[in-house]
Amino acid sequence: MKIEYGAMADEYAKYRHTDSAAVERLVVGGGVGRGSRVLEIGCGTGNYISEIQKRTGCEGKGVDPAPEMIAEARHPNSRIAYYAGRAEHLPLADGAFDFAFSVDVIHHVADRAAYFREAWRVLSVDGLLATLTDSEDTIRRRMPLAFYFPETIEHELRRYPTLAELRQHAEQAGLEVVGEEVVETRYGLTDLGAIRRKAFSCLRLISEAAFVAGLAGMARDLERGPIPCVSRNYLMWNRKRAGARAEPHDATRAVSIRTAAGAGLG
Repeated sequence: MKIEYGAMADEYAKYRHTDSAAVERLVVGGGVGRGSRVLEIGCGTGNYISEIQKRTGCEGKGVDPAPEMIAEARHPNSRIAYYAGRAEHLPLADGAFDFAFSVDVIHHVADRAAYFREAWRVLSVDGLLATLTDSEDTIRRRMPLAFYFPETIEHELRRYPTLAELRQHAEQAGLEVVGEEVVETRYGLTDLGAIRRKAFSCLRLISEAAFVAGLAGMARDLERGPIPCVSRNYLMWNRKRAGARAEPHDATRAVSIRTAAGAGLG
C-alpha cells in the first residue's frame, strides 16, 4: 500500500510533535550552536529543525519531497529555509552543512545508499550526520503501537532497513560510524486524537478491523487513566572524515558491525 504523505500534512502538523530527549541528543551530540549550519533531511512539517533553530539560533534548512508538508512547515518558524527535494538528490551545495539529520525518515527513502552519499556531499569535512530511526528491537517494543496494534510489527519490519544495512551504506559513502545509541522517553498518553486520525503511517497499513480493535482497547484503558508509554529510537552517528571518498556500490562487501556508544559526541 502506497501512502501519500502530502495528504497527511494536516495530521502531521496537528499531532506529530518533537521528542524532547531526541531534540536534546541532536543538539548536544551534533554540537549545534549559534552559527551552526544545520540541515534536516525529510523534514516533514519542520517541527524538529524549527525546535533546534529556536533553541540554538543555528542556520537551519529543511528538505522534503511533499509540498504540502513544506507549506505547513513554513508557518511556525519563518527563519528556516525549506526546499522541495528528495534525500537521494538534495538541492543544496557541496559542503554546505556542519550537521545533517533525519528523524524517522530512512525507511521512506527508496535508495538508502544515495541518502548517505548525498549526506556526505553536503557535509563539510568533520561534519556529522545523525540518522534517527527504528531497529527491530524498538519496533517490537513500541508502546502503544506494538502493544495495541501488533499487526503493525511485521509491516514495519518489512519497511525499515536493518542496522547492518545502515552501517554498510554509511561506510560505503565515506561516512565513519562514530556512535550508536537508543534514545528513550517515557510519557503518559491522555488523548487518542493522533491514533484516531492515523497520524502514524503504520496504522494505514493494517486492516480496518485490526485498527478498530486496537483503538477500542486503548479507549477502554484510557478510562482508567493515562496509558504509560515509552518512545525508543535508534540513533546512528556518522562523521565525514578528511580525505574520505564515497565508494561505488558493492553488494559483496562485508558489513562492519560496530557497537560504539556515542563516545565523543557530547
